Amino acid sequence: MPNDDAPQPPKVLTTPLEISSNLRQLQESHDPLIITFHERSQRFQSYLIEVDRKTNTLKFDEMIPRDGERYLEAGEPFRVEGFHDGVRIAWECAGTLTIKDIEGDRFYTGELPEELVYHQRRNAFRAALKLTDLVSVVLGGEKLKAPIDGKLLDISATGCKLRFEGDITDRLQLGQVYDRLVAAPLFGNQPVSVELRYLHFEEKLNITFAGLRFHNISGPAARNVERFVYQLQREARRFDKDDL
Repeated sequence: MPNDDAPQPPKVLTTPLEISSNLRQLQESHDPLIITFHERSQRFQSYLIEVDRKTNTLKFDEMIPRDGERYLEAGEPFRVEGFHDGVRIAWECAGTLTIKDIEGDRFYTGELPEELVYHQRRNAFRAALKLTDLVSVVLGGEKLKAPIDGKLLDISATGCKLRFEGDITDRLQLGQVYDRLVAAPLFGNQPVSVELRYLHFEEKLNITFAGLRFHNISGPAARNVERFVYQLQREARRFDKDDL
């Protein structure tokens, strides 16, 4: 009987069909992507918002933090890395993304990669999930008639991704700042303000995904978030070593 948790060697996918279908999974699940520029240690977060096989193009959401755009403008090469259901999907970009801003909607376009690294790493995925699964959140404040209960999916020092049961898109507004996001493991007993940056209802799953950026977060709450992010990274690294 095969062991699902046994480390698998990475595969390199090179056919346009394999590449586009795996990228589309990242896009449809709104899986966070980590962007790292060669020669630089800072990490940036983004999401895929469009994968078009006909035109051989990709569209990325605005980078968080946005100061990474200056490296894009300089044409610096970078690596993109995401996880989908325990599979690490990574590729290299030669630094040829075009920055566009249409009515305040900021995104980057470029060509589909010629190859993807596909690496089954279920145990690392489970380690991160185990920690985030424990975190229930409540979004509330003056701009909402009633608080909404959700779950944490992903977090960085600058923001987080949440999931809510059902379609709540009519209750939330993009760009709005909500002044009460409560999650004791993340912020202690203090609520934080968040700006809604992304909102998508996935009908097949009956789940609403929301991307939020922390807004004027206090020092103690920011330190709590940093500790939690570090804990996630440490767990993932521990399992990475097991893979090797």
